[in-house]
Amino acid sequence: MDDLGRSRLAETILLFCRTLRHAGLPVGPGTVIDALAAVAATGIQRREDFGYALRCILVNDPAEFRLFDQTFHICFRNPLLLAQLLALPLVQPGQSTAVAAQDAGIRRLLESLTGSSQATADNDPTSRHRAGSYSAREILRHKDFAQMSLEELAEAQRLLREESNISGTCRSRRFRAGTSGRRYDLRRSMQLMLRCHGQPVQLARKSNEERQHSLVLLCDISGSMSIYSRMFLLYAHTLAAKHRRVHTFVFGTRLTNISRWLRDRDADQAMRKISAQVPDWDGGTRIAESLQQFNLVWSRRVLESNANVVLLCDGLERGSGAELAFQMQRLKRGCRQLIWMNPLLSYRGFEAKASGIRAMRPHADRFVTAHNLASLDDLRRLLAETPPRRTVSALGVAA
Repeated sequence: MDDLGRSRLAETILLFCRTLRHAGLPVGPGTVIDALAAVAATGIQRREDFGYALRCILVNDPAEFRLFDQTFHICFRNPLLLAQLLALPLVQPGQSTAVAAQDAGIRRLLESLTGSSQATADNDPTSRHRAGSYSAREILRHKDFAQMSLEELAEAQRLLREESNISGTCRSRRFRAGTSGRRYDLRRSMQLMLRCHGQPVQLARKSNEERQHSLVLLCDISGSMSIYSRMFLLYAHTLAAKHRRVHTFVFGTRLTNISRWLRDRDADQAMRKISAQVPDWDGGTRIAESLQQFNLVWSRRVLESNANVVLLCDGLERGSGAELAFQMQRLKRGCRQLIWMNPLLSYRGFEAKASGIRAMRPHADRFVTAHNLASLDDLRRLLAETPPRRTVSALGVAA
C-alpha cells in the first residue's frame, strides 16, 4: 500500500474511533494510536483479522461487542445497514438493564452518524416544551446513564449543576460569639467591662461552630465504569465549586488526587485536564492497591473524624479478596461513614457473586446504586443521615 492509501486508511480508522466515542464507548487518543499500531501489525489482507484487531483494542467490555459490530458493519462492510438500524424499536419496558444499555448505545451511534435527534429537536417546537416540563425531567432523573442519548446526557449535566448540593452539619471544636451559648467568653466579657469602666454589666457567651462534614470522593475510572465515572466526576466538580471541604480521587491501576483540577470553573476544561494528567483512564482496575495507597498516603491528610467517604466502584477486582477486605476495613475506621455506590445494583437479578464485591460489602455502611440522577440526589440525603450502627460478629467481621 502506498502512502496515500495508508493516509486514507488512518483517516477512516480515526473517523471510526470518533464514531464509537460519540456512541458512548471510552475511546481516547491513546486507544486510537494503539488501534493504528494493531492494524499495522495484522495488516488488512483479511477482513476478519482487521476487525478483530480493532475490537481487541477498542472494546474492554463484552457487553459493548454488539455496538462495535454494528459500527464496523456500517463503516467497513455495508453502509446500507444504516437504513435498517434506523428502524430499530425504542427500548421496551421490562428489558434487562444490559440489553437496554446495548440498544441505547446503538441509538447514540445513529445520532452520532446522522444527527437526526438534534435536527428533530430543532424543528419540533413542542419538543423544547416537553424537555423543560416537570414530567420530562422526572423521566430523565430515573433514566440510566447508559441509556441516555447525547442530548439527554447534556441535559443531565445541566441538572447536576443546578441541583448538586450536600447537607448535614456537625459541631466543631471552634467557638463563635452567641447569645445562647453554654460557655462564657472571658475575652469579650473583659472588653465589655472596659467599656463600662470595669463594671460587670454583661457576660458574653460563646457556642460551638456548626460546619459541614468533609467529603472524600473515590471514583473508579476503569473501562467498565466509563459512563458512570464521567457523570460522577461532573457531580464532584459541582460539589467542589460550592463547598471547600471536598476531596476527589480517581483510580484505575493507581490513585490520583484530582481535587485541584476540579476547582476549574469550566467543567469541560476540568475534564480535559484530568484526562491529560491521569494515565490509567479507561484501563484496568486495581482496587486493593489503590485503597492501600489512599490509606497510607492520603488518609491522615484529608480524613477527619466527621468525614464522609463515597466510593464509586463496581467491585470487580481480580486480586486478593483478603487484602481488599483489609483495606476497606481500614478505610471505614477512619471516617464517619462509608457509602459504596455500585452501578451494578441497577441490573435485574443482581447477586454479589464476585469475590471483590463479597470482600467489600461487609465494610460499607451504605450499599446503593449510582446509575441515574435520582441515585446521585439520594446521596445528599444519605450524607445528612446518621450512619447505622455496625455490630461485630464472633469472627470479627462487621455486619
